[in-house]
Amino acid sequence: MSARARLFDDPVPELPAGVRLYRRCLNEQEQAALLEEVVEILRRAPLFTPRMPRTGRAFSVRMSNTGPLGWVADREKGYRYEPAHPETGRPWPAMPKMLLELWAELAGYPAPPEAGLINHYAPGAKMGLHIDIDEEALDAPIVSISLGCSARFRLGGLKRREPTISFDLHAGDVLILEGPSRLRYHGIDRIYPGTGSLPSEIGEGRINITLRRVAHP
Repeated sequence: MSARARLFDDPVPELPAGVRLYRRCLNEQEQAALLEEVVEILRRAPLFTPRMPRTGRAFSVRMSNTGPLGWVADREKGYRYEPAHPETGRPWPAMPKMLLELWAELAGYPAPPEAGLINHYAPGAKMGLHIDIDEEALDAPIVSISLGCSARFRLGGLKRREPTISFDLHAGDVLILEGPSRLRYHGIDRIYPGTGSLPSEIGEGRINITLRRVAHP
């Protein structure tokens, strides 16, 4: 059995209330179309390397954004949303229609997303346990779309030291954190190289797009 087959056969543990996982929500044609949009976004808003507040340590994940606002992080000003790219100074590219339609279909929220955070995980990149708390509209869900290589996702509790569960996310999967699970800790432990592909303009690895509403409607 191939590595890809084993990954797709991995069982998903019982998920807590407020966590929704849609396996293969986007088919291969939809994934390809969305990746074309991502390539165009990154031409106008290139991937950058965010840095931790205070220490200035670089993330292993590179990022960009689409929509009116974009999430950025640096040593001087910390985690926040900004209307422009931190390196080019240009506004973020408009959010693709496909992402707006996906939000409208799945989020169940009365206003559109304002930020689409694009994370590129090259082989070896990971994301430690964290919560998404820089938004005012914490009543809005987080909608996360996976493209490219599969990854090991870890989901924790509402406190950092609570027990965690882990399962794999694959290209086309959509994961939603909402309601009682909106502020759960979560992260990416590893990428599985060779389990998916991205356009050559992006490079090997995984793309994750996280749709967020920042301000209350």
